[in-house]
Amino acid sequence: MIYSMTGFGRGKIEEQGREMSIEIKTLNHRFLDVYVKLPRTLSFLEEDMRNMVQQHLARGRVEVTVSYSSQRSDAVDVQVNQPLVEAYLACFNKLAQEYNLPNDISVSSLLNIPDAFVVNEVEEDQEALRQMARALMEQVLHEVKEMRRKEGENLKGDLLERIKKVESMLKCIEQRAPQVVDEYREKLRNRLKDLLQGSELDENRFNMEVVYFAERCNITEEIVRLFSHFKQFRDALESTGPIGRRLDFLVQEMNREVNTIGSKANDLTIINLVVDIKSEIEKIREQVQNIE
Repeated sequence: MIYSMTGFGRGKIEEQGREMSIEIKTLNHRFLDVYVKLPRTLSFLEEDMRNMVQQHLARGRVEVTVSYSSQRSDAVDVQVNQPLVEAYLACFNKLAQEYNLPNDISVSSLLNIPDAFVVNEVEEDQEALRQMARALMEQVLHEVKEMRRKEGENLKGDLLERIKKVESMLKCIEQRAPQVVDEYREKLRNRLKDLLQGSELDENRFNMEVVYFAERCNITEEIVRLFSHFKQFRDALESTGPIGRRLDFLVQEMNREVNTIGSKANDLTIINLVVDIKSEIEKIREQVQNIE
């Protein structure tokens, strides 16, 4: 089972007048990079959330966004700013006496006095919030992992098809390679006959030249290594745990071997096949970048 590094999850929980929502999205990244955005009230949960992400995910850019609100009656504490209110009342009474005005001060009029009431947020029950957050994080992380798993299965199918296609082209190169030497031998013999114009051909020197050419364009070792890389690639896709870096390394090795074949080829058919293989390996490399 393989996992993509692209995923998304969202969840909400409501308990005893508290409401919390968590959104997690993950993107490609070489390592595990966790970013947590929390309201000030929940800032003490950041380390817990990072640890939970690390327990569930191995690679990727992980963005966790948390929002929270409380409708509990004990969420805030309202106090009268008594010195300020008393000062205002004394002033109102003085005005009423000095200017013979009706003293019609009501409670509602006190609400218009700036800073007449002091509103303090009551410290939340951190343990209750921690339990809420952990339960919700488990739920959302499960959703993210399930999305990453489904995407990973799609990637696996695509990669297996591409490896099969590359392997088929490599078999064509393997079949073509011996013919290159035979054709070179025939072309060289005919060319030398034309140049010598009836003179006797030195077979020893001729054979040495053919051997030198055969050694110079021998790609057997590269072909064997490529088939080995293909097998390792398939085995990795069937293994458990994070495999993205391993696959990335194998793709680099495939590319290196194919480049070597292209430089040794001395044959248009093989070179054209090499171009097609490199194009397919590049597509494989792009897909591998998405794997955890």
